[in-house]
Amino acid sequence: MKAAVFHAPGKITCDTVDDPIIQDENDIILKVTSTAICGSDLHMYSGGIPQPRPMVMGHEFMGEIVETGRNITHLHQGDRVVVPFPIACGCCYFCENDLPGGCENSNPENYGPEGGILTEKGGGMFGYTDLYGGYNGGQAQYVRVPYANFGPRKVPDILTDEQALFLTDIFPTGYTGVMWGELKGGESVAIFGAGPVGSMSVKSAILHNAGKVIIVDTLQYRLDQIKKLTGCETILWEDAESTVEKIREMTKGRGADLCIDAVGFEPERNFLDRAKAVINFEKGSMKVLEACMSAVRRGGTVSVLGVYAVNYDNFRLGQIFDKGIILKAGQAPVHAIIDKLMKHVESGEVRLDDIITHRLSLNDVAKGYEIFDKKEDGCVKVVLDPWM
Repeated sequence: MKAAVFHAPGKITCDTVDDPIIQDENDIILKVTSTAICGSDLHMYSGGIPQPRPMVMGHEFMGEIVETGRNITHLHQGDRVVVPFPIACGCCYFCENDLPGGCENSNPENYGPEGGILTEKGGGMFGYTDLYGGYNGGQAQYVRVPYANFGPRKVPDILTDEQALFLTDIFPTGYTGVMWGELKGGESVAIFGAGPVGSMSVKSAILHNAGKVIIVDTLQYRLDQIKKLTGCETILWEDAESTVEKIREMTKGRGADLCIDAVGFEPERNFLDRAKAVINFEKGSMKVLEACMSAVRRGGTVSVLGVYAVNYDNFRLGQIFDKGIILKAGQAPVHAIIDKLMKHVESGEVRLDDIITHRLSLNDVAKGYEIFDKKEDGCVKVVLDPWM
């Protein structure tokens, strides 16, 4: 089959690889009909998260079941399903407590309670390094889906692939960031990053009846697109100080009730930012998280959706304590909320496919990664067709 294979930082190509096979009685084999490139994939592409061997990429995918293991009872050949990006068994302590990202069984080689940088990680994920189980991903014509009695969800016939595809990751992730803020209606929400997850955070804040939704980015074209789609307010990032001041001006001087970091540890950085990281033996930067903690009001919530892969000195614990900030972070509990979110999409309350800017053949995956990484050609979201 054809698949997008990671070889080294900056090198992902469409290769011919072996078809997946059933390895466990709880597996299914999926014919992938639609898949996408995620911002998290760029952390592997950049080398920010290490991967020593070739791996099929991708954790945003959906398709048609072509084979099922003997223990699969509620899914059948021909069913059309969307698959959550975390791989979760459904029966361990964390799965039973709506925390599938902490699954105790899906990452047997590298799982543990510590959450270290290279050891004792969380549960498995599709196409996301050996640290998270070493599972091949879904940027391919076929993919093996383990624990299929727990993960895949049937897609209603009234929804197209593109309408449902982002239920895999970016919509649940954006929704989680808002959900953590426990909005009651009328609050102010400031979102840092107008990429796919930031865009879905805007849509989710509107679903939660936020009174004011502000989104921040370094690229005007991304701000223009999400403002056109949702009517949210926008701020073009020039520096952290002026951005925080603008947010305070827009929120009666207090700061936003909820700030969402939808960027993570690899923001755009200048020479001084990069030099600081080298001196401190750090990877990337926490400049966006720092801006969130300044921009949030006292007693407010900061949701961290962007990936942070390492630890940082000078963490602002004093500021968190003085302001009484609630800080929540981690992978979205997709399995726990996907059914609810499917209903929002099915009813038309929210539209997901309007952020797609590029539709490419899987053969053109190298181009897709390049323009997404470099933010060229007005790129916000790339969807790949494995059969084009």
